[in-house]
Amino acid sequence: MEPKKHQKLRKSIVTKKVAIAGVAGLLIGMLLVLGIRFVTYKPEVVHYHANFAVYVNGVKEQFKALKYYEETEVTACTLEPVDSPKERAHMHGNVNDVVHVEDHLVTWSHFMQNLGWSLGDDYLKTADAIYPVSEQKKLVFILNGKPVENIADQIIQDKDKLLISYGTATSSQLQEQYKSIPATAGTYDTSKDPAGCGAGGEVKMSDRIRNLF
Repeated sequence: MEPKKHQKLRKSIVTKKVAIAGVAGLLIGMLLVLGIRFVTYKPEVVHYHANFAVYVNGVKEQFKALKYYEETEVTACTLEPVDSPKERAHMHGNVNDVVHVEDHLVTWSHFMQNLGWSLGDDYLKTADAIYPVSEQKKLVFILNGKPVENIADQIIQDKDKLLISYGTATSSQLQEQYKSIPATAGTYDTSKDPAGCGAGGEVKMSDRIRNLF
């Protein structure tokens, strides 16, 4: 019969081997999970688009001034918070009918404020003037083909199409104004945007590493 001393030594060796194997298995499992997270990581960014147009007394606003456009170049998508109101919703590249939305719960009022404009139930304020509603002059909103009472607090949705019209336009003229708005938001959704996190954006190594933990 094996001496008790040898039995204890054997049990101790077996216990150590089991413990080492357990720790090794745990480390391998952790490394496997981290490796999968590193390779498959994709940032959950917000970036979609909508189309719009503004008519004042029958004339379409062209938004020609450079102040209406946000031209900050971003070369990679990150999970960093949006730093300024203008980054949440803006236009790019002198394209005056496409809104770029890059944050949650952005309303049409937010976007208009970023342009230096504002909307109310009874007025439209541009960068240069205030247009009050009267018996003769109306402020009309048509969203996705349907008239709505007020657009200010409406959250901008992907592929929205909005007409803002102030003046004396008839129903048929309003329809023509609405039809003039291009439906290009979907194309921008699937195109690489050099100034944001659109399709084709690269992921920073620092974001991949941060995601591991």
